Amino acid sequence: MRTKKHNTTAFKKAANFARAKGVFHSRDFEKARFPREYLRRLALAGIVRQISRGLYEAHDFDLDENLTLLEAALVAPRGVVCLSSALQFHQIGTQWPRQVWLAVPRGSRFPRIKRPNVRFCEFSKEAYSHGIEEHKVAGGVVRVYSPAKTVADCFKYRNKYGLDVAVEAIREGWNERKFTLAELVEAAKICRVDKVIHPYIEMLP
Repeated sequence: MRTKKHNTTAFKKAANFARAKGVFHSRDFEKARFPREYLRRLALAGIVRQISRGLYEAHDFDLDENLTLLEAALVAPRGVVCLSSALQFHQIGTQWPRQVWLAVPRGSRFPRIKRPNVRFCEFSKEAYSHGIEEHKVAGGVVRVYSPAKTVADCFKYRNKYGLDVAVEAIREGWNERKFTLAELVEAAKICRVDKVIHPYIEMLP
């Protein structure tokens, strides 16, 4: 009886751990010294669900609009939210991407991800490391490029994703005071688009 009671108590603690984490890796569960078997039991009980390999989500987790970004951050730890996904995060413009755009260092191996839908961009060492911000969201931390760096990236990839996206980003970001002129100029130099972006900077009110 003592053993059964002990197991019941441990299982409840595991359930509370899952609910508190919201979104977590199976390794986080094991580091907390809960048996891996408990994950299967929690899933059968409808307390958690598996959202990708090794990644779980509590059933009653308080979801927010950044959940998909958090899922992407957990399955690709080196990834940084960029381009239209970063615009969406910073609430700049009207972009609403169907996938999460993540930047990784050039030459990186892309992890196999079933969920969420992730698109990777390879950035040079300097471009990758500049302008990374860490933001706390429900369930964890997401790394996102700053508004200024995001605008510069949009101009750098304008031929692939459209100049209209970059122009809207610089205009809306400036109007909403998401970045300073100094931040934008520095990011443009890092991304080597300072000459490209200069005429649009001159048109800013």
